[in-house]
Amino acid sequence: MRRCPLSYSMVENRYDLTALHRLHPRLNDLCDLPYTSEKLRWESSQRADKLSIQGVQPKLSARLNVKNQIFELVDQQGFFILKPQHIHFSSIPENEDLTMKLAKLTGLEVPDHGLIYGEDEQLTYWIRRFDRMGRGQKIPIEDFAQLLEESRDTKYRSSMEKVAGVLKTYCTFPQVEMARLFKLVLFNFCCGNEDQHLKNFSLISESNVIRLSPAYDLLSSTIVLKDPEELALPLRGKKRKLKAEDLLEYYGQTVLALRPPAIENILRELAASLVQWPDWVRCSFLPEELQEAYLGLVAERTQRLGLASFEVDSSELELLQKASLKQGSGGHQSFFKQLERYRAGPSFCLTPRQQETIQERTTGSGGWQTAYRLLDDKVSSKRKRPRQSR
Repeated sequence: MRRCPLSYSMVENRYDLTALHRLHPRLNDLCDLPYTSEKLRWESSQRADKLSIQGVQPKLSARLNVKNQIFELVDQQGFFILKPQHIHFSSIPENEDLTMKLAKLTGLEVPDHGLIYGEDEQLTYWIRRFDRMGRGQKIPIEDFAQLLEESRDTKYRSSMEKVAGVLKTYCTFPQVEMARLFKLVLFNFCCGNEDQHLKNFSLISESNVIRLSPAYDLLSSTIVLKDPEELALPLRGKKRKLKAEDLLEYYGQTVLALRPPAIENILRELAASLVQWPDWVRCSFLPEELQEAYLGLVAERTQRLGLASFEVDSSELELLQKASLKQGSGGHQSFFKQLERYRAGPSFCLTPRQQETIQERTTGSGGWQTAYRLLDDKVSSKRKRPRQSR
């Protein structure tokens, strides 16, 4: 058995057939790229002036030859982008693939993507272009650098407040897009994507609706660069040492004008995905040392957001499950039902508002209070635990 580089599931052959069919219904296999990573980087340098895709990282345009079950490099009308191993930084394709999978798990819209082996057994990241349709048709898309009249050289000369302003100015349903942007910003903070500059935000126009494009170029740059900055574009005038109030109250409520219930719903969706992140990180193709760095960063960032992650033993889990089934009023049953729906095995992640609710309900006696006190003890122990340095 081996791990599929498309789905991370264990398979007898190289690829998971279900994942192959998502790439194309007629695919039964996928041939390795007939290039080494070094050769792919060379091809990227030779074709750079012919491609519409740009950036610091080596990139190549490709199309999928379904008949021969292989990606082929092309200069024009490619429906896929390939990113080989970086010459200076380790495991960038593995990092980006994992981060994009975590983004999808969080509920962000992302294009089809995956990893593919090359001639030297090194992995290359591929992603389907979302600005292309059949027969070479292009979908209108503009990045925020264009919309704010900045260039590739000035893509960092802006702010997260101006990013929000773009949505207000151009989007058909700006309030919907504000919520999507807020979730993306929180996701980037949690995973350590510190390079979300103006070229990495785009608007797409489909069916007369202008909206945020699917997310792209997401990776945990912090574990690679070890840069103290936490944002590419300043928020509230700063790029580092961000606090929960900067992201939740200032950006969420003041700048994006999201109501507290909407912010709470987004936080709960994020928390529900975070309990699954460790399993995905550990079954990814990142080397073990980078997996540990990734998980350590996520733990520190989520704690800073005020989220509380913990695990329970089998008897404690049984108690919480019984609380979700116990009939009653006052919202007790619905509270525990929600926790039951959002957990991953014995793992839980609670938002600050959920923690406040627990503290308010620990007094008294009976089955509800026993369950609330259990949760309160778990949250309190996380707060008291000294933070480990990275």
